[in-house]
Amino acid sequence: MIAEQGHFVWYELLTTDIASAAAFYHQVLGWEVRDASTARFAYRVLTADGAPVSGLMALPPEGIARGAAPRWAGYVAVDDLDASVSRLTALGGTVYVPPTASNIGRIAIVADPQTATLALVEGLTIAVPQRDRDRIGRVGWHELLAAERRQAFAFYEGLFGWQTVGGDAALNDTYQLFAMGADTLGGMFTKLPRAPFPFWLYYFNVADLNVALQHLAALGGKVVQGPIEQPNGIWIARCIDPQGAMFAVQGERPGATSADAPPFEIGWAAEWGGFTSRGRMIERRGSLPEPAAKRPPSKR
Repeated sequence: MIAEQGHFVWYELLTTDIASAAAFYHQVLGWEVRDASTARFAYRVLTADGAPVSGLMALPPEGIARGAAPRWAGYVAVDDLDASVSRLTALGGTVYVPPTASNIGRIAIVADPQTATLALVEGLTIAVPQRDRDRIGRVGWHELLAAERRQAFAFYEGLFGWQTVGGDAALNDTYQLFAMGADTLGGMFTKLPRAPFPFWLYYFNVADLNVALQHLAALGGKVVQGPIEQPNGIWIARCIDPQGAMFAVQGERPGATSADAPPFEIGWAAEWGGFTSRGRMIERRGSLPEPAAKRPPSKR
């Protein structure tokens, strides 16, 4: 059994419309919905091929009252939650929700020193298949848009023990791959100023990016950036769902060539702090995209 410490093991979508969000991700990613509610707490589990992938829950009313917007949250497994939270604060991080018992295990909601938020979990109670990130419908990549990537990596290295991944020196000068042991988890880069807050972005695997984006557009989603071709022949697109949550998709794009250019992209205008995201989307045609996230060849 591979230890989970330091790995992303669970994801949750907090949204303002559970039914619409479930229908949207079913069409775009092929997920099915399973009710996992208790007498005190409404909760849905989204599955791919019957296996749990993520949770779906309503954004709490108190969060909405503070201006909170729908968002994806990633959970990193830790062996000792209290010790991890103490280490996080010593490294300059912030605790928004202290260690708390929940329906999925003992959790804490935190932020790194640059305000990018994520969650920690000890004793995940949901039986999630491990190391299946190459399969369709799973989260295949984790990306941090940091205020300054070197400082951000130093924080996560101290918190989780993540390591840098060697390889292309020119690539690592702008986009740093990171791993836990032999398992490459994702990449970090310094965001451009037009993305006004640091955040974690999660990439979902799709079989055909063209089809996924067609469904996305038909159901009211937006493409922020892309599609962008990667060196391994996989394409990526960064997106916003109809309720405003940021996510990304990656997969093959049959018939497409590197000469294809996105017709437009959506720019951000937002203020981010803790759970709170306030803003509006601004459509900007002809704007220059951020550098593409480049990664090692996929195992698929």
